[in-house]
Amino acid sequence: MTQFAHPVLDGVPTGLLVAGEWVTTGRTLDVRDPATGGVLASVADATVGEAIDAVAAAHTAFPGWAGTAPRLRAEILRCAYEIMAAEQQQCARLIALENGKAWADAMAEAAYAAEFFRWFSEEASRIVGDFRLAPNADKTIIVDHRPMGVAYMTTPWNFPAAMATRKLAPALAAGCTAVLKPAKETPLTALWVAEVLQRAGVPRGVVNVVTTSDPGGQSAAVLADERVSTLSFTGSTYVGKLLLEKTGQRALPASMELGGNAPLLVLEGADLDTAVEGAMVAKMRNGGSACTAANRFYIHESLAEPFATEFERALAGLRVGPGIDPTNDLGALVSTAERDKILDLLSAAEDEGGRVATTSRVPEEGAFMAPCLVRGVEHGQTLTRQEIFGPVAPIVTFETTDQAVAMADDSQYGLISYVFAPDSGTGMRVAQRMESGMVAVNRGTASDPAAPFGGMKESGLGREGGFAGIHEYLETQYIAVDL
Repeated sequence: MTQFAHPVLDGVPTGLLVAGEWVTTGRTLDVRDPATGGVLASVADATVGEAIDAVAAAHTAFPGWAGTAPRLRAEILRCAYEIMAAEQQQCARLIALENGKAWADAMAEAAYAAEFFRWFSEEASRIVGDFRLAPNADKTIIVDHRPMGVAYMTTPWNFPAAMATRKLAPALAAGCTAVLKPAKETPLTALWVAEVLQRAGVPRGVVNVVTTSDPGGQSAAVLADERVSTLSFTGSTYVGKLLLEKTGQRALPASMELGGNAPLLVLEGADLDTAVEGAMVAKMRNGGSACTAANRFYIHESLAEPFATEFERALAGLRVGPGIDPTNDLGALVSTAERDKILDLLSAAEDEGGRVATTSRVPEEGAFMAPCLVRGVEHGQTLTRQEIFGPVAPIVTFETTDQAVAMADDSQYGLISYVFAPDSGTGMRVAQRMESGMVAVNRGTASDPAAPFGGMKESGLGREGGFAGIHEYLETQYIAVDL
């Protein structure tokens, strides 16, 4: 058994998973703890050739897996759920160490990630088709769904377990095989998830994992391979568009969960305590490093100052430190480079007249950043146009609900919005005006494995989770027959 710098990592795979075997390579990629900057482990760094080997393995395994009874696929996924639920703390430790997030967030992600295996274990045998007489009675219409084939999946660093299971679970439930490329910053959790699936009984070659320091080169080669049938990508809109150019050359189906710039509206008459509590969840989940994180705070002028005061007080109550320590409320960002990008945004905000209030003390070493509240921000300025991806909350005031909705919808993104209203009816009416794929009303979170996750506009294509999630990996076939 390999010995690592941290005992939690003992036994965690570090090779590529290809055709059911853990494969070492001539090159390695260091995985660092953002709380200390130290190296946690070194994982295999795949070449393009090794990625294509993974595609070949998935292609070979596909007919057998597609022909496996849905009930058996369901039982394997259910077993994977039970393993992850039993080993939630091990998963959380991996997340906290390589991603940096706080222990509570890591535990929540581990539980959330496992739920995708449970949900799609239940969906595997419930793929509904259609059988009906045509309106002119000349034939019977039969509509069936069948697995696409090899699915290429690429996941980001901010939710290393949940983004992997949110793709793997529906693909396997549908009967597809997979080649997963996790982010180079956080590969250990994804490798552990793959090892869980092996223990659950997934056959050789059905799940393959290739870690690499050259994601662009690998993805270009894999997507050009005719044995690959679909792409599932979570990441920035910029990279997503580049990948769509690649998939467009083959008319390859693709599902895209891209960037966000979530508005949070606090309407006139909204309960202040509910709004502040919800805002803390919406902003500070994963330390703000989430595509669903509230990014722009539009507060009615009658509530703006009391909301800002109470929100700042709540932020100041957060203890910042290494995520592996359960007493800390906010961990490190994934890297000092990510932290510095956010500091540059704050500098631009100050140049535009924003007043930055830093609320907490942070450790001197590591990729830590104190939560910040920024007053005096105008709609259209830097912090309302850029996805911050960190613990920064810009406050913009408004006079009328129409004005708030117009500012909220004035974005190229449309992933999620948050609305805090005096009552559910008002909140629902405003929610239906929001140009976003998801809206949370009087609450700070909406994500659920049983619900369709995805956005409008440049926030993505397709949906993950819910009844819709499995159909991203299924082809629809219509058969006309004279019975």
